[in-house]
Amino acid sequence: MLDRPRGGERAVLVNVALAPPASGCDVEEFAELAASAGVDCVATMAARRDRPDPKHFLGTGKAEELKALVADSEAEVVLFDRTLSPAQERNLERLVCCRVLDRTGLILDIFAQRARSFEGQLQVEMAQLKHLSTRLVRGWSHLERQRGGIGLRGPGETQLETDRRLIGIRIKQLHDRLDKVRRQRQQGGRARRRASLSVTALVGYTNAGKSTLFNALTSSDIYAADQLFATLDTTLRRMNVPGEHPVLLSDTVGFIRDLPPDLVAAFQGTLEETRDATLLLHVIDCCAEDIEVKRDEVLSVLERVGAGEQPILEVYNKIDLNPAFEPRIDRGAGGEPVAVWVSARTGAGLDLLRAAVAARLDETKQVRQLVLAPREGRLRAQLYAMGAVLEESIGEEGEWILEANLSIERWGRLFAEHPALAPADYAHGSDADEWD
Repeated sequence: MLDRPRGGERAVLVNVALAPPASGCDVEEFAELAASAGVDCVATMAARRDRPDPKHFLGTGKAEELKALVADSEAEVVLFDRTLSPAQERNLERLVCCRVLDRTGLILDIFAQRARSFEGQLQVEMAQLKHLSTRLVRGWSHLERQRGGIGLRGPGETQLETDRRLIGIRIKQLHDRLDKVRRQRQQGGRARRRASLSVTALVGYTNAGKSTLFNALTSSDIYAADQLFATLDTTLRRMNVPGEHPVLLSDTVGFIRDLPPDLVAAFQGTLEETRDATLLLHVIDCCAEDIEVKRDEVLSVLERVGAGEQPILEVYNKIDLNPAFEPRIDRGAGGEPVAVWVSARTGAGLDLLRAAVAARLDETKQVRQLVLAPREGRLRAQLYAMGAVLEESIGEEGEWILEANLSIERWGRLFAEHPALAPADYAHGSDADEWD
């Protein structure tokens, strides 16, 4: 059996560049990942291969070089910036005589440290168990035998089979609990729709400044730090935008290159916030060297969770790091805002961002005429408070004739509460937002 060290703080980082079409190898990002996991990098090694070696991923010479590097640096763990097969991890551990983690295992470890909410902890545990189920043979070879003793003689099952069965049972329990949490979240979503609240969701590559921007826009104080995956748990807060009833802003988990599929599947429920949002704010680090690669990675994950068709407003953050950038709004061919340049840290451009969000939400609105009797002054005041009234005149019998601009959802809510106000072109039905 492999004697595993308990510490794991002293690490050797291994970066392997593969020939196209394999994804690129970002050395700095991997070092940041390792730092986020709390390890102390004592040595690094770079390698280049056309294709992974089936046994050690590295070639024979590089594998021996890694063994010597681990011994010289007294490292306790080796971290690979690639996805290793269970056999490759096992063979490497036997060679270097310490623990070996691939990129997926490292990200899972970071998520396990950062998850705070009950749902987040369940999601991470399920992803870890799915990842572990293919790697049980590591370190358990001493238990690969039939169980014996009184009452246990006979075919029985090996310890590995027992572990796999118990993991399967635990994964099923986690699925059931997450389904319950997901139903509770959906009930909350229905309540928000009944209250006619628009939802905007922050998405983006990890460490683009989403949490800092979230705090700046909502006057909140959720944890934000200059590190990868500083926050994992989805948070909802109200945000005021011009001419619009307060909208809900959602802060979601950050994305990263080669995000493990098990993690995407585990966080599917949480990421439903992006699929149900009225507008997505794609936060981009404007000073990053590989903006296009990171943008494409975020869009790819959004496609995987079913949010690829949602309207997006790009938010270029951290303009304070480059004096050449100024707060501004970039507009599309139709004059609609498509990108806003801001600094979440200094607050520069946040008013422009709020105005751009309001303009994009206005695209979902319809202008209709309402006739309110004098006794309906309270409803009239509510419409003014929402900034929905465009024009007003007084009728011959003292009634108010209002021209109001509301989203389809809010019109549906209004007509559901006041059926007498519904015009002839409003389609009554099970859905309050159906229109002819």
